[in-house]
Amino acid sequence: MSYVVIAKWIARDGHEDAVAEAIRKLIPPSRAESGCLEYRAHQSVSDSLVFLLYEEYVDEAAYGAHAESGHFARHAIGEGIPLLKAREREFYTSMDADPPPVP
Repeated sequence: MSYVVIAKWIARDGHEDAVAEAIRKLIPPSRAESGCLEYRAHQSVSDSLVFLLYEEYVDEAAYGAHAESGHFARHAIGEGIPLLKAREREFYTSMDADPPPVP
């Protein structure tokens, strides 16, 4: 079973471009993590302040490694999260018996 995180970031007014840039910087190194199966970022078409991150890891420990990584500290904690008015996270496990292979 894989470990899935759905994160919703809501930028403060006027900060959506900077939040989007911080997220763009997170994507390549997050996808390159050995335990990352999927890392997708989305921006709402109806409200440019709202971002949705879909993250899938081989297990909860891989997500923990992501949360402790240098690029997460730099781009999420250091750049993006301080510009948010709200941040929500939901955690799931897949219902598949076997996770997809790590690319």
